[in-house]
Amino acid sequence: MKFTFTCKKVALNDSIKEYAEKKLMKLERYFREEVEAIVVFAVEKNHRCVAEITIRGGGNMFRAEVESPDGDMRGAIDNAVSAIERQFRKNKSRLSKQLRHDAFPPAVEEDVFDVQEEKEFEIVKTKRFHVKPMSPEEAILQMNLLHHDFFVFRNTNDNTLSIVYQRKHGGYGLIETGDEN
Repeated sequence: MKFTFTCKKVALNDSIKEYAEKKLMKLERYFREEVEAIVVFAVEKNHRCVAEITIRGGGNMFRAEVESPDGDMRGAIDNAVSAIERQFRKNKSRLSKQLRHDAFPPAVEEDVFDVQEEKEFEIVKTKRFHVKPMSPEEAILQMNLLHHDFFVFRNTNDNTLSIVYQRKHGGYGLIETGDEN
């Protein structure tokens, strides 16, 4: 497993990073190829410790962001790893049931997980709309006018389908579509 650590507003000693590596190495057995783990540590207002973990591998991406209000970074790491394991279980049962049988390595046996069947995805509403060309700034204004969390538009800069969204901790995000080359 390849690790990338980032610390925001905090300087951590190596023992926290080693602890995170040890916990994340347990997840490596679920993937056939080498995976990449991106770990971001942060301390926010009132000494809340935040651990954000993103794991990429096997064509999938798993992400968890957990905060520990009591200032315990190890607790935040434990909770984030548990959240990723839950995501893996959901994804494993969904893929193995609906898509393909070889989605996950045979080393992962069914009895390793307490698999809970997830209900079928139920689409309760469908909307159709014309995707208008506009700048990201115009799209943010439209999103705010509609009181939505995201807005889909065609970017006038490069004519790609794009999405702006409101981030949980303030600010805006931009998702741009395009080729994977």
